[in-house]
Amino acid sequence: MLRAAGGGLRLGAALPTARTMLALALLAFGALRAGSGSYLAVIAPQDPTLLIGSSLHATCSVSVSGGDTPTAEGLYWTLNGRRLAPELSQVLNATTLGLALANLNGSKQQSGDNLVCHARDGSILAGSCLYVGLPPEKPVNISCWSKNMKDLTCRWFPGTQGETFLHTNYTLKYKLRWYGQDNTCQEYHTVGPYSCHIPKDLALFTPYEIWVEATNRLGSARSEVVTLDILDVVQCSTGQGVASGKRPSLKGINSPNSSPVTTDPPPDVHVSRVGGLEDQLSVHWNSPPALKDFLFQAKYQIRYRVEDSVEWKVVDDVSNQTSCRLAGLKPGTVYFVQVRCNPFGIYGSKKAGIWSEWSHPTAASTPRSERQGSSGACEPRGGEPSSMPVRRELKQFLGWLKKHSYCPNLSFRLYDQWRAWMQKSHKTRNQDEGLLSSGRRSTARGPTRR
Repeated sequence: MLRAAGGGLRLGAALPTARTMLALALLAFGALRAGSGSYLAVIAPQDPTLLIGSSLHATCSVSVSGGDTPTAEGLYWTLNGRRLAPELSQVLNATTLGLALANLNGSKQQSGDNLVCHARDGSILAGSCLYVGLPPEKPVNISCWSKNMKDLTCRWFPGTQGETFLHTNYTLKYKLRWYGQDNTCQEYHTVGPYSCHIPKDLALFTPYEIWVEATNRLGSARSEVVTLDILDVVQCSTGQGVASGKRPSLKGINSPNSSPVTTDPPPDVHVSRVGGLEDQLSVHWNSPPALKDFLFQAKYQIRYRVEDSVEWKVVDDVSNQTSCRLAGLKPGTVYFVQVRCNPFGIYGSKKAGIWSEWSHPTAASTPRSERQGSSGACEPRGGEPSSMPVRRELKQFLGWLKKHSYCPNLSFRLYDQWRAWMQKSHKTRNQDEGLLSSGRRSTARGPTRR
């Protein structure tokens, strides 16, 4: 955009693409045939670059090589397709027309404004690109994060002024702090206009130096160098970046210097019945890909609810296993189960983890009870010694055995056999008592009269 000296002239929109391409072609060839004669027209200076607020003095000179000679009085100027006021031009001689513009505003196009010299009939004699803008400022607020310890994404801001009105290149560079050569990031605009992604080939347990260089036609600038360790900027794969210089506080982390660590939810969650056991379900899942790396330690949580309820029960003591047995459930009931993960320890980093999102709900149902009047709990019968203390003691023993034994499946197998035997005993006893009760009722009624 330009403003004429003293006149307050504000210029309009850019030329259509076809006319812009024509003007650029004229810049390359510097010549044009008009009418029956051949004229060589030149604009000076050619493609100038100026600071905002500067003045421009340009000339359009035509040399004759046959035919009628165009005169300077028949020439006129356009800028971005709009004709400039006659008072901005001055005839310097028979074949040269001058132009004076003052207090230039920033270019309307980062590729440059189109300044064109025309003959009386409107034909184009010559063209030039006019670049008016500002040198780049030092990029600021560099922030970086990693999703899997093998990549790095960084973004920044172009400076307090921001707009330069010129095409400005931003280059993110990085190197190992104490040795190694400068490396240049290649994948730009991944999370915004001022960002870049480094997908691989990063070292762990050693700091990196990272900076951004900005260049345009009026100069260059370089940001402050940021030093970071990849392990300290591992971040939630669906969250926002963590500034490596000034980290914002995030969910679950109160310290402004903390860097939260988490993963995607555990994949492939499966819930299934445990044989014919009426009050249990088995849950299995896989570790998130990031946790398969030896650098991670992890713990898991499970939550479950009944189909028609919104209240969840949470199982905290899953530890770092990828399977769990849910016990004490209601027979013949549909349950929804979810799992989440916390990388609570990363070797080489003192940062504590935060819980991932919950996995998608997975549903399964417990077998229906074959005992009449069963409510899902093992109720003792009147007059019989209760088996509940023995059951609790056995469960405590098997829990201890599972925790301390190198063969946890053995303890569960024994427990399953014991539970199946108990259920079978209850079923047999119920059937026997039913037959006995029926016989007693028949005896009490006496013989049938005929």
